[in-house]
Amino acid sequence: MRVLRLLRPPRPLPAPRLRPRPRLLLLGSGAEPWAGRSWQLPPPKPLSVLLSPHRAMSQYSTEERGSPHSPQYRLYFKNVAGHYISPFHDIPLKPESKEEVFNMVVEIPRWTNAKMEIDTKEPLNPIKQDIKKGKLRYVANIFPHKGFIWNYGALPQTWEDPCHIDSITKCHGDNDPLDVCEIGSKVHAPGDIIQVKILGILALIDGDETDWKLIAISIDDPEASNFHSIDDVRKYKPNYLEATVDWFRFYKVPDGKPENTFGFNGEFKDKDFAHEVIESTHKCWKALLHKEIDQGGIKCVNVKINDSPYCCSEEEARSIVEKASASVDKDFVSQEGMLPRRPTYKLHCLEAKVKISQSEKFLVAKHNEL
Repeated sequence: MRVLRLLRPPRPLPAPRLRPRPRLLLLGSGAEPWAGRSWQLPPPKPLSVLLSPHRAMSQYSTEERGSPHSPQYRLYFKNVAGHYISPFHDIPLKPESKEEVFNMVVEIPRWTNAKMEIDTKEPLNPIKQDIKKGKLRYVANIFPHKGFIWNYGALPQTWEDPCHIDSITKCHGDNDPLDVCEIGSKVHAPGDIIQVKILGILALIDGDETDWKLIAISIDDPEASNFHSIDDVRKYKPNYLEATVDWFRFYKVPDGKPENTFGFNGEFKDKDFAHEVIESTHKCWKALLHKEIDQGGIKCVNVKINDSPYCCSEEEARSIVEKASASVDKDFVSQEGMLPRRPTYKLHCLEAKVKISQSEKFLVAKHNEL
C-alpha cells in the first residue's frame, strides 16, 4: 500500500537584498580635511551646516563681492533686516544678557593659509585678503602645522590705540581690533559671528607694537563645557598653548622677517587679565567712534551708533557696497583651501589650480554624470 505524502507548498524566495553603493571619495589637493566630496546620493549637507550650525541661527549674514583670492574680493555684512553694517563697529561686543560671553567675527578658518582680515581702512570694514608689496598674503605652514591652527578672528568694538603706550608691554597698540584664537573642535567659515568665552590672553610683541591674542572657545562647541580657564587648555589640549607660542614666534620668518617676541616671557595670562584688556580696548574704541582721539586712518562709518558723528543712513551704506566689484562666482575653486560660502555639488577641477591624478579625473567624470 502506497502512502501518499502531503507536500507543503514551496516557500517563497526571499526578496533580494540590495547592497549599498560603494561610497567613493574624491580628493582635491589632499591637504585639506574638507577636500573630499562624495558623489553617492543623497548629496552631502552644505559646509555651512556641517561646519558652523550656529550660523543658521545668527542674526547676521554676509554678501560676497569679487572673486576669492583676488585683490577685489570683499565680504560685506548685513543685519537681520538685510541692511549693510560694519562688523567692526555695528556688531556689539557682547550678546545681550550674557555677561562673560563675547561676539567674535571669524576671519580665517582653521587649517587655511589666506590672510583674511577686517579692513579697518575701508568704509563698512568688509573682510578682504591682506596685501603686502602688491601680492596677496598667505601665511607659510609652520611645521608640523597646516595654515592657522585655530579659527582666527577679532572682537568687534575693540581697538588697540597706536597712540597709547601699554603700561605693561611698554609698546604702542597695533591699530586693529583685538585678535581671537578660537580653539574649539569645529571649523568656522569667514564671516561667521560666533559667541565665545575667553580663557586667557597672550602678549605678542610685533616690532614695536603690542598685539594681544585672546584664547577663546565657542560656547556652542561640543567641548565647551570642559573649558573655563587657561589651565583647562593645558589639561584637555596638551601642548596646544606651546604650539600657539611657537606659531606666533615663527610665522613671519619664512617671509624674511625676524622672530616675534612676547610680553611676560611668552606666559599666558588668565581670563581676568584678558577681560581687563578687553574693557580697556573697548573704551579706546568708544573714544575713536566719538571723535575724541585721532582716527589713525581707521574708517569709522557705521549705521547703528546713533551718537557717533560717523553714523550714516542705510541708503548711504548701500551706495558704498554698490561701488564694489561684481558678485563673486560661487563655483570658484582654489588650491589655497578657502572655504566656499555656498558649496555646489558639481566640482570644477581647474588643472591650473588643482593637480589631480588620472584616477581622480575618472571620479570627477563619474561625479558629473550623476
